[in-house]
Amino acid sequence: MADLRRTAVLNVVGLTESLLGPHTPHINAFRKSGALAHIAPALPAVTCTAQSTYLTGKTASAHGIVANGWYNRELAEVQFWKQSNHLVAAPKIWETLRAQSPDFTCAKMFWWYNMYSTADWSVTPRPMYPADGRKLFDIYAWPFDVRDELKRDLGEFPFPGFWGPAAGVDSPQGKADCVTRWIAASAKWIEEKKAPTLNLVYLPHLDYNLQRLGPNDPRIAKDLGEMDAIVGDLISFFQKRGVRVLLLSEYGITTVNTPVHLNRLFREQGWITVKEEMGLELLDCGNSRAFAVADHQLAHIYVNDRRIENKVRDLLEKTPGVAQVLGAAEKKAAGLDHQRAGDLVAVAQETAWFTYYYWMDDVRAPDFARCVDIHRKPGYDPVELFLDPAIPAVKLRILWRLLQKKLGFRMLMDVIPLDATLVKGSHGCRPKSQSDWPILIADDPSFLSQPQLDSTEVCDVIQRRILS
Repeated sequence: MADLRRTAVLNVVGLTESLLGPHTPHINAFRKSGALAHIAPALPAVTCTAQSTYLTGKTASAHGIVANGWYNRELAEVQFWKQSNHLVAAPKIWETLRAQSPDFTCAKMFWWYNMYSTADWSVTPRPMYPADGRKLFDIYAWPFDVRDELKRDLGEFPFPGFWGPAAGVDSPQGKADCVTRWIAASAKWIEEKKAPTLNLVYLPHLDYNLQRLGPNDPRIAKDLGEMDAIVGDLISFFQKRGVRVLLLSEYGITTVNTPVHLNRLFREQGWITVKEEMGLELLDCGNSRAFAVADHQLAHIYVNDRRIENKVRDLLEKTPGVAQVLGAAEKKAAGLDHQRAGDLVAVAQETAWFTYYYWMDDVRAPDFARCVDIHRKPGYDPVELFLDPAIPAVKLRILWRLLQKKLGFRMLMDVIPLDATLVKGSHGCRPKSQSDWPILIADDPSFLSQPQLDSTEVCDVIQRRILS
């Protein structure tokens, strides 16, 4: 039976070497006493793909998570941010280690694909959707009693701060770092109550303003200080309890200034089909000859009419902001040759990113476009981080909408702009500079023998830290 050393993995989303400095004294001290390696990012360098790669040691070709969402060819629907762990096809690190030692236990604190996993304890954001159309903020936990105990001890999860215009900023819903502090407290709670062998902790605070403002904005200093304080507290907490600590990130966020609207280009070619509902336009994927499912700096292109594939590729390669187009051979070389992947995959230049927008006139945009609606949109939408500056007294509109909701009226929280140029940071491709790559910091200076790791090697690093 293997000798197990309890370990906490702190996933500080968006952290790179370029961000370390005067505002991160606790992380600097941890690095100085340990060792740092740059991680060659997963492709795409997005949450669901990167985490699945770290936890399986496989590329998307094997584990199947080709992005944060993709087109379900059988259902003819784009599906984003699904949470079932059954979607991850390869064996996970906790399954491998449990096979070596039945005493091994694992807690997944807000890492993705956290529902129905074989981890011992799981907690993840999960609203409730009553039949009357309401959306009630909540969390999902396994075992079920963990949910009630956590909320009793920590209070309600501050869901508005997890994503949307209130994420990463001080608001009536909470302080800018309220969600990350709640998750950090939940990680301490699970350690004190259950003492798992492996504690996987997701800390998203930097993610919001790095996308909203860009990494070079001086206001990021405040976020770095807040994140550093949380991380420093967690490192001290775990080390006092004899728990080893690994600190890592999923991707680095770089400055962008060019949104690329692939579906609008396809529509100009007559390849996109839209369906009109109540005067607004919905993307009809099943009837489109070709369309893009955009996810930050990568877009999966699904070509239903294979006769035009070469024309689609030619258009993509000529489009400003597109750095590379992957066909069958290139997808295989990149570890993206999976049935969920697009027939073609577009990778953006480092200063560009892909929108999901398919309408040509904002008046015809679907109602969900102006809302925070991560499941209905056929692509990722970072503009959800903003309030529409064109709406006079937009916060009064929010209060009015909340009053309508409280009184039982149907309403749309339609306060999100349709201006993609507002977004100043993105990720998904591999940045040119290693200082903008994700990093891994170990608490032992002799533990990391190489200055660079492939994303598929992170799983082995975590296992070795537990077993050595």
